Amino acid sequence: MKINEVEALVGITKKNIRFYESEGLLSPRRNSANGYRDYGPEEVKVLRRIKLLRKLGLPLEEIRKMQRGDRTLGSAMGRHLIALARQQRDLETAMQVCAALRDQDPSLEDLDAAALLDRLEEMESEGTRFMDKHKEDTRRRRYVAPVVMALLMVALMAGCIWLLLWAFSTDPDGAPPLPLLAVLVAIPGAVALGVAVALVLRIREIGRGEEDDAKKY
Repeated sequence: MKINEVEALVGITKKNIRFYESEGLLSPRRNSANGYRDYGPEEVKVLRRIKLLRKLGLPLEEIRKMQRGDRTLGSAMGRHLIALARQQRDLETAMQVCAALRDQDPSLEDLDAAALLDRLEEMESEGTRFMDKHKEDTRRRRYVAPVVMALLMVALMAGCIWLLLWAFSTDPDGAPPLPLLAVLVAIPGAVALGVAVALVLRIREIGRGEEDDAKKY
């Protein structure tokens, strides 16, 4: 199978499949004729196991140790249960803080954020982990670079098309034959279309968090 077929069959993106290969969790064979990766039933089984374990939240290193035979599934689950219990306690602590704020119901202007942050930091020093959602607030900036680059490329291709058409209208006798002109116009048009499609796919990747997905899924 090709990677597109595996992506559709298992429900893991090509980006993630390649990531798992780079991490040594998956080792597909190479087709001797063309050098492409050749995925078979065994690779599909491995990817399904990885997908299951990652959905349960197991770290990649734990999966790697199980694949090497350094850790059994049972011992890995035991360790993971301890981590989940710790996360549960962290969530319960966060819920208690949220419930206290709900009951006190101060206005946003009267909220003593500095005192609460000091309290949270003290809890963190004792082992509690809170969700740092502010780290995700910069994701929207990831859209800027691909959009700007795509617009510049589309504008450049549109300029090429306009220049060709302008040259043809200015000097029809000296212009190349119409079929050749159509080909010359179609080339930058196809490039612009490809850039637009790539931009849409890139925006979907960012929106779904696939950039970070490779590290957590």
